Amino acid sequence: GISYAKLANLPPIVGLYSSFVPPLIYSVLGSSRHLAVGPVSIASLVMGTMLSGSVSSTDDPILYLQLAFTATFFAGVFQASLGLLRLGFLIDFLSNATLVGFMAGAAVIVALQQLKGLLGIVHFTGKMQFVPVMTSVFDHKDEVSGFTKGKQLTKCSHVNIGLIHLQWSWQTIVMGFGFLLFLLTTRQISIKKPKLFWVSAAAPLTSVILSTILVFCIKSKAHGISYIGHLPKGLNPPSLNMLYFNGQYLALTIKTGLITGILSLTEGIAVGRTFASLQNYQVDGNKEMMAIGLMNMAGSCTSCYVTTGSFSRSAVNYNAGAQTAVSNIVLAAAVLVTLLFLMPLFYYTPNVILAAIIITAVIGLIDYRAAYKLWKVDKFDFLACMCSFFGVLFISVPLGLAIAVGVSIFKILLHVTRPNTVVLGNIPRTQIYQSLNRYKEASRVPSFLILAIESPIYFANSTYLQERMLRWVREEEERINESHESTLKCIIIDMTGKLYELCGKIIYSQEFLICILANSEANFSAVSAIDTSGIDMLCELRKILEKRSLQLVLVNPVGSVMEKMHKSKILESFGMSAMYLTVGEAVGDIAASWKPQP
Repeated sequence: GISYAKLANLPPIVGLYSSFVPPLIYSVLGSSRHLAVGPVSIASLVMGTMLSGSVSSTDDPILYLQLAFTATFFAGVFQASLGLLRLGFLIDFLSNATLVGFMAGAAVIVALQQLKGLLGIVHFTGKMQFVPVMTSVFDHKDEVSGFTKGKQLTKCSHVNIGLIHLQWSWQTIVMGFGFLLFLLTTRQISIKKPKLFWVSAAAPLTSVILSTILVFCIKSKAHGISYIGHLPKGLNPPSLNMLYFNGQYLALTIKTGLITGILSLTEGIAVGRTFASLQNYQVDGNKEMMAIGLMNMAGSCTSCYVTTGSFSRSAVNYNAGAQTAVSNIVLAAAVLVTLLFLMPLFYYTPNVILAAIIITAVIGLIDYRAAYKLWKVDKFDFLACMCSFFGVLFISVPLGLAIAVGVSIFKILLHVTRPNTVVLGNIPRTQIYQSLNRYKEASRVPSFLILAIESPIYFANSTYLQERMLRWVREEEERINESHESTLKCIIIDMTGKLYELCGKIIYSQEFLICILANSEANFSAVSAIDTSGIDMLCELRKILEKRSLQLVLVNPVGSVMEKMHKSKILESFGMSAMYLTVGEAVGDIAASWKPQP
């Protein structure tokens, strides 16, 4: 909690406050048995970034605290409203690809920001972009590190590289990288041997204790190492009077609350569902939104900032055998004891150890395997991931996230307005019709062009679908003329997709195919809905094809589509002879009608 509070540019004590009240509220209102509540890196990072861009936490700490608490309040209001109005689907616009890139970019920025503490740098940029951060790291200024002042300058060692006099403290570097190596080693041990999860769980506290003792013992000699200093004892003070509901920064707090609220809600629900699936129980999404929202609203009135379910804490809960939300009460009790009796012990805790703990925590957010999988499976998702990553890294956290969400929404619009249409062929010795491009076994049916539409038909795609199907007709007629095959007579539109595929390969067992055909659950509707623009498009398409002496047939529209077609009286113009349940029936019946009667 202390480390994440510093990440949000808040006083360290606020991190402990945020680990006391919210867990108590969640234990009463939440539905997850394993979710452990507290500050998290992403929400802390975003809040610190957005607020620091307008208000300095060092020049005006009281105003900064007011904005942080107010942003937390608005985050809670937004989260609770989503649960109350059952609008949780809105967070689904943060796709997995977007979050992979966002978290990786944020993790890199967070880790680079911790170089301030890891290298003992005093003056460091408050910006959260790659270039300003790296500039601050190698800024060539003669500065005094830690608490060194005046005559103590001669005792403070700096790092000299040629003529460049860098503002680094060698004592801080040695301690920082030593404990960082220790933390990373324990993390790898727990990854390779899950039964030793407690090793990495206990490592941060162990590092804090050991580093505090070390600094206390050498405080008279280690002037280059800065430490936390005084932390007030006692329970969370009320902060209702600090909420900022008017003034020039109100819009900033609302925007910060909205973004941190979405991110923390997404993380909390995802973590809760992950552990619920492992134990085969359900997490009520709307109830979780209400619980997280109300605990943040209450937290904003008790000196807490944005909190949510933490994956690392929840993993410790799960591995320790926690079965109910009482684990959050145990967590709150431990924090209570710390707040009341143990705060003086943190006086000599070095800032460098907090930086090492944060770096260790955020490294796990960089999921390069997930990014590689996105590249292999879906290039558009990979593009959204990279937009999020580089946007966060080089522009800003909120803008990087906005760019990635924009790319994801563009992908949705592209799929809606440009749906896939395929030409189907018959699988020999079956009544199965599948894509000619994907199945080499499929063959064309003479005189028929069988098309499948793989989306609902709406105003947004009806014109495109009409043009695309007419293009298929032209291309098929050109192919027939070149190969001197039977004249095209009928166009069949298959409005139902069928699940005949496993892992992209056709199932050859005819008995299994018959079993699938007998099971209605094996079918899913490709054209699941239609609006008036779609109905008008079908009427127009039928008229165009009739002028070219081509018959249009529809196969198996679902109930809602049939109902709208019936109300619009389009069925009267089509006639029942143009409606079939399966492609096989349509081909057999129409082909038989073309044969000369004896």
